[in-house]
Amino acid sequence: MSVSEPLRACVASRANERCEYCQYPQEFTTFSLPVDHIVPQAADGPTEPDNLAFACSQCNRYKSSHQKGTDPVTGADVRLFNPRIDDWTVHFLLNWETGKIEGRTPIGRVTVDTLRMNDARPIRARQNLIKIGAYEDFKNTVDS
Repeated sequence: MSVSEPLRACVASRANERCEYCQYPQEFTTFSLPVDHIVPQAADGPTEPDNLAFACSQCNRYKSSHQKGTDPVTGADVRLFNPRIDDWTVHFLLNWETGKIEGRTPIGRVTVDTLRMNDARPIRARQNLIKIGAYEDFKNTVDS
């Protein structure tokens, strides 16, 4: 089932027009950010607000139908970050020097790895956005 425009607008507004996984701002893309099913439709995830997240193309592509992954530190199977129930600042840290997103918890580490948040391209994009101040409104919630 596709996401209606009113529902998409609701999800985007709730996310402050940012990817809810990597925090990439919508205003710096030429395309609308997709809406992700947190529990994928393939796993019978419903198309309703509590199961939807605003996601950039990179995060949406690599999340795909994944719901969990292997923690690179402990080797344990861990669920991915869920923006409806998890606090971003508990699980992630934006490194202002490198542009990398660091996982603070097993959930954060698995999500960073699975969604490939620290591939070269997203890091370059974040570094450029940090330089122009695009994360300033977000700065109080991350390590500087």
